[in-house]
Amino acid sequence: MNLKHFYYFWKVAKYGGVNRASEAIHISPQTLSGQIKLLEGQLGTALFARQGRSLELTEAGKLALEYADEMFALGDELDQVLRHYPKGQPTEFRVGVSDALPKPLAYQLLRPAIDLPDPVRIICREWRVDRLLAELALHRLDLVISDSTVPPNVKVRAYSHKLGESGLSFLAHPDLAKQSDKDFPLCLNQIPILLPGEDSSVRHKLTDWLDLQGLHVKVAGEFDDAALMSAFGRERVGAFPIPTVLVEEYLASGNLVLLGHVDQIFIEYFALSVQRRLTHPCVIAITSREDANLKGVNQRRKTP
Repeated sequence: MNLKHFYYFWKVAKYGGVNRASEAIHISPQTLSGQIKLLEGQLGTALFARQGRSLELTEAGKLALEYADEMFALGDELDQVLRHYPKGQPTEFRVGVSDALPKPLAYQLLRPAIDLPDPVRIICREWRVDRLLAELALHRLDLVISDSTVPPNVKVRAYSHKLGESGLSFLAHPDLAKQSDKDFPLCLNQIPILLPGEDSSVRHKLTDWLDLQGLHVKVAGEFDDAALMSAFGRERVGAFPIPTVLVEEYLASGNLVLLGHVDQIFIEYFALSVQRRLTHPCVIAITSREDANLKGVNQRRKTP
């Protein structure tokens, strides 16, 4: 079997037609059609059937496409391995971090890559998860760190590797905390709060928890960026939630007090990759240390 012909078949199947595939790979439609006919002749079976003006995969074509996906995915992996093969230069690691993740937490998750014995040059991008996954699918990123698996509305074939989990806690400026004489969580009825943006997986869990507690809170702000939310919280705008694993670090910086822990909410953190067989040394370092990346992350309550 001619692999070049098989590659042309794969592109036509992926793009859904000869004309669109020819534009994408800069080969004339006539050449593409001819190469696929040669492949079908070599295999002794039709891979496409014409339905009106469009092409549909035959049963043999669907089977061939499954193999093609695997073969050319391996080719991408080989490219990654050779691109990062030691050449006396630092290994380049391109990682996307969801803007909903607190920065100290993202650092803890990425730390295993920095601790590798060989030098690493880390290129970190922060964005919404759907945008980061689009970059991951185009191999512009090696990994995405997120607080959720691949969203169902994102059409990217990716694999989720669990890194750890944490409870949730609320912090506030001492002046805000003094505005309530109630214990947690009832104190949230008397002071304004800040919430993560709608795209955050934590937001929906928090909304459900507030309803279950019968709390009628005043939401003073919503933030896609966790760092910006905490900055507003430090300036007395509202109480705000953070992963319990970070409570000690936030309290140590001063001007914040712990209101309480939300034991009913548990947040999971994932590394997302488009490769089932991981090859990048930084990705392997991060994903192979499940639950070791976050200090005390599995403790639902950790009193500072």
